[in-house]
Amino acid sequence: MYVCTLTEPLARLPPPGPPARPTRPTGPTRLACHPARRDRRPLMDSALRRRRLALLLAFFIPGISMSSWITRTPAIRDILGASTGEMGLVLFGLSVGSMTGILSAGPLVRRFGTRPVTAVGLALMIAGMATIAIGAATSIAFVVAAGLAFFGGGMGSAEIAVNIEGSVVEQIQGRPLLTTLHGCFSLGTVAGAVVGIGLTATDFPVALHLTLVALVTIPAAIWAVRAIPAGTGIQSRAADASTAPGASLAVWRDARLVLIGLIVLAMALAEGAANDWLPLLMVDGHGFDAASGSLVFAGFAASMTIGRFSGGFFLSRFGRVAVVRTSAVFGVIGLALVIFAGNPVLAGLAVVFWGLGTSLGFPVSISAAGDSPHDPAGRVAAVATAGYVAFLVGPPLLGFLGDQYGLRGAMIVVLVFVGAAAFLAPAVRPASALPASRPQAEDDVGAAPE
Repeated sequence: MYVCTLTEPLARLPPPGPPARPTRPTGPTRLACHPARRDRRPLMDSALRRRRLALLLAFFIPGISMSSWITRTPAIRDILGASTGEMGLVLFGLSVGSMTGILSAGPLVRRFGTRPVTAVGLALMIAGMATIAIGAATSIAFVVAAGLAFFGGGMGSAEIAVNIEGSVVEQIQGRPLLTTLHGCFSLGTVAGAVVGIGLTATDFPVALHLTLVALVTIPAAIWAVRAIPAGTGIQSRAADASTAPGASLAVWRDARLVLIGLIVLAMALAEGAANDWLPLLMVDGHGFDAASGSLVFAGFAASMTIGRFSGGFFLSRFGRVAVVRTSAVFGVIGLALVIFAGNPVLAGLAVVFWGLGTSLGFPVSISAAGDSPHDPAGRVAAVATAGYVAFLVGPPLLGFLGDQYGLRGAMIVVLVFVGAAAFLAPAVRPASALPASRPQAEDDVGAAPE
């Protein structure tokens, strides 16, 4: 659609003075046409949709990759001939890589932006999957641990970057997005779990399975990185002065942010514990076979997915505080039944409550952390770091407890943390100055103009 206006040379305009009798224009005229401004809007919307789709893929890839090796954990344990404590040592490679990626992600995003950090992170994850496959093929525990270190480093850095990117897009579009993004991670875990269950039931080689997953995710990762705009999250030199060594810890002086961080830590620990240990917990703690243990994990992942994709509706209707508190109560119910129930069927069904209960705490807390005009990117990075430390580093530590007290006993620690989150829920209440400060927040995080 074009807007057209009739123009006339300035020389033909009547001289100043009393208004003259209207006459028809006598000089040459020109019909000037130009595109209407609103016709440029679909281009901006298309760019935003492409950016959102890239983020959905960036969350989906870690989900399907992680659940692929999680469902094969019992098989990998048997291949390596490892005990529960020895598997904790193997998973310690994930902890080392995760801590490296998580702690370096914030400064790297401020220096280079979310796009290159996401690209390197996804590449490391794919390389990690291939290395785990080599370790499984050669039955060498050290190689599996090294693959988990690559995987953890890539996931830790990429997930911090895409959460910052997602927070920016959420502010631009003015409606919840992070719950959907984390829902795509859970959807990826469901897809990976379903495939893993089928391949476990048919004794498909673990090494070939993980190699195929790595190959399939390569083109999706390339497309996602290319669709993420450059420049998001980069801070100017003047802003860098406020993020000098030690200054990044200043965000934790905010008591509200500390409480939000504790909520994230609790919910991420509950999710990470299920991702790393649920199949083995069902096999060793409740007498399931390997395929059934993977099926229970698939039920957990499906519950997480349902909770996250429906999260936007419940947030709009009931608000953050009610959603986080109810989620924590559901998580307590699920964990308590899994830990203390003597009936294996009841314990297996209880993971639905576990999954629903831990589905929204992480993304809702990330949104709450960004509710500030003061360094929202730094706040999001800080809270996301706390979450991913618990998500990726906490579960291996549970393995050492499990070696002493059994996996069911180790999960009592998770139960206590999730119960505490129910009392901390008021911390995620939206900040009173949020509506007025939202436009400025986009500038603070270095959002690239559309």
